Amino acid sequence: MRRRGRAGIWIILIVLIVIAAGIGYGWNAMQPTATSDQVVPYTLKSGTSKSTVAEELAQNGLIKNALVFKVYLKLNSEGSEFKAGDYEFTPGLTYAQIITKLNNADVVVPKTMKFTIPEGYTVTQIADKLSEAGFVDRDAFMKLVDDPSSMKLAQELKVPTGDGILHPLEGYLFPATYDLPIESTESDIIANMLLATRTKLRSIDNLDAQLKERNLTVHQLLTEASLVEREVVVPEERAQVAGVIDNRLKQNMKLQIDATVQYALGKQKARLLYSDLKIDSPYNTYLHEGLPPGPIANPGLDAIKATLAPEASKYLYYVTKKDGTGGHLFAQTYQEHLKNIETSKSTAK
Repeated sequence: MRRRGRAGIWIILIVLIVIAAGIGYGWNAMQPTATSDQVVPYTLKSGTSKSTVAEELAQNGLIKNALVFKVYLKLNSEGSEFKAGDYEFTPGLTYAQIITKLNNADVVVPKTMKFTIPEGYTVTQIADKLSEAGFVDRDAFMKLVDDPSSMKLAQELKVPTGDGILHPLEGYLFPATYDLPIESTESDIIANMLLATRTKLRSIDNLDAQLKERNLTVHQLLTEASLVEREVVVPEERAQVAGVIDNRLKQNMKLQIDATVQYALGKQKARLLYSDLKIDSPYNTYLHEGLPPGPIANPGLDAIKATLAPEASKYLYYVTKKDGTGGHLFAQTYQEHLKNIETSKSTAK
């Protein structure tokens, strides 16, 4: 009887030792891995099982033991709320910290290139802005702007080349805010801007009918809209200025728009000289009748719509007020225009 009692005691002791060892092993396995500042990326794919998550975390050195992590999840009813996504972990996190991140979708925000192109920017201004931000190689960007033959959307929009056009994609890169993947190439960026132009044009009701009524092609529409965009500061005057341009075109008058000379010069000047007005360029509307061969900037949707629906008037002239408002004084005759010029000077600030 004594031997049997002793054997039983030994068995109980062995069981207790095994249990203690198991608890100790489990406790040790649950402890965080060695702390490190090195970021470990981890992608949790949609539909991944809890078992696979545990194995992947162990493989990435984020937990010590996959089996113990599985048991922990089971005992604590965790794992069913894990969210798919791209994560960043640092070694040394506890089970609770890891689970919290996965439950709360504490994912890495993808790096993007976000930029805003103001209405009226030229392609060279766009290239400069994106180059300065480190998003594009300026030469590579301008090469595509000047030769868009490889761009499918450019072909769809029927972007013309030749005929004195300085930069074929001028006017076709829609001014807006873009948020693109950081790895986007020059071609990707331009494609997105062309797509935005196509989308905005398609948003205009009965565009084809309006173009037919005004006897305009899309290229002519964007060209005239670019003039409106560059000339107008006060939004309410867009249709009015478009009406003046329309009136002068109908009477075969030279447009004599300073913005076209600025474009021909390739730089902005606070004040144009008479010698500037003589620059030999098809964009110089002081020398040549009609519209320039292409847009002189990239117009926004409001300028495009104003060009499609110019305000009816008998105005043939306008001059910028010198009072700081950016508005214009309009006139029907050249004599009235001269008076407006003097009036403008008298209100200069």
